[in-house]
Parts: sequence; structure tokens; C-alpha cells
Amino acid sequence: MTIVETDGVTALCEYGNEQRRISVVLLADVRAGAKVLVHIDSAVRLLDENEARLICKALDGLEASLNGQSCDRFFADLIGHEPQLPEHLR
Repeated sequence: MTIVETDGVTALCEYGNEQRRISVVLLADVRAGAKVLVHIDSAVRLLDENEARLICKALDGLEASLNGQSCDRFFADLIGHEPQLPEHLR
């Protein structure tokens, strides 16, 4: 979600057509325009622009899939690649 305004304790945030007030007490130095990862109405982490974009694409792909639409365009970078385990799990 993107922070629209904040008082340092809560923030009005938006994503798509949704706006809601969330807690930002777990984060330091939040400002309007910042992208945050939200879980159960609490901001749990600040996101950089690229990470926020990737998460938005994944959520859009999930929504398309749930609506019976193709989600390939949202995951074009994964098409034709075998999943790789992280180094620590090999």
C-alpha cells in the first residue's frame, strides 16, 4: 500500500481503489508516498519501488487467476524457468 498521510502512529493508505487506516508503529520514519507491506492493518515493512511493483504484479496475477483469466503476463520473467531452491536449502 502507499501511504497518503500519517501522524506517525497511524496512516491513511491506498492500494487500487481501496483506502484504509493502518498502524505504522512498527516502522520508523514513515512518510507520505512510502510503499509499505501491510498485514492485518499493520505496516510491517517499508518497500522499495521495485519490490512494491513486483508484489503488485503478483497480486494482480493472483486476482486474474482467481477470475479464471490467464496470469502469464504477470509472471513473464518466470515462464520457461525451472524453480530454483535458495542456496541454504540445497
